Amino acid sequence: MELGDYLRILKRRGWLIILLAVLTAGAAFGFSKAQTTIWQASARLLITARPDFGQTQATRALRLDFAVWLNSSLRAAEVIDALQLDMTPGELMGDVTIAPSTSESVIQIDVENSDPDLAKDIARVWAEQLEMERQVRNADLRLEDRIYAELLDEPTVAIESPKPLINTAAGAVFGALLGIVIVFILEWIESGVVRRAEDVERHLDIPVIGTIPTQ
Repeated sequence: MELGDYLRILKRRGWLIILLAVLTAGAAFGFSKAQTTIWQASARLLITARPDFGQTQATRALRLDFAVWLNSSLRAAEVIDALQLDMTPGELMGDVTIAPSTSESVIQIDVENSDPDLAKDIARVWAEQLEMERQVRNADLRLEDRIYAELLDEPTVAIESPKPLINTAAGAVFGALLGIVIVFILEWIESGVVRRAEDVERHLDIPVIGTIPTQ
């Protein structure tokens, strides 16, 4: 097929592509708006020690251990008790992600919840547990051997899902692609039907030198 053939197809059936793109985009937007908004609160814990190369390396290695200590049903139970939450530790842990940063001496705690304020409270209380644990441990250590955990700032919160604009755009793209597929299927089905002089030339590979007018 030549470029003119593609342009002819788009002229004839382009409306179908546009219609499907609009319908799927609208469906995606409506579905997004019908979903419950989930917020994500993020708290960052900075792990520090005296400015010594060996101690700094040990601190970075201990981030993994601290993250494992935080990611525990015992920590979840303490958060539940502190905030008087009506859930089990397992349910709460399913909404929490704890991981050390790959490039900094930081541990990040991410909490998902339909209530943004509650998500921030959970993230803050969860982080404070490591702060308090290090305070207790440091009391028995020499000053130069102490390792500290400090909440960098108040937990930040942002919408995790749904994301209507992204979903709507994805729906439009999907609808357009689906429309293109349908259009070419229809063209393939009708490829054996002769309607124009161009169709005769394509099938018989001979030029058309004249046509009989319909009226």
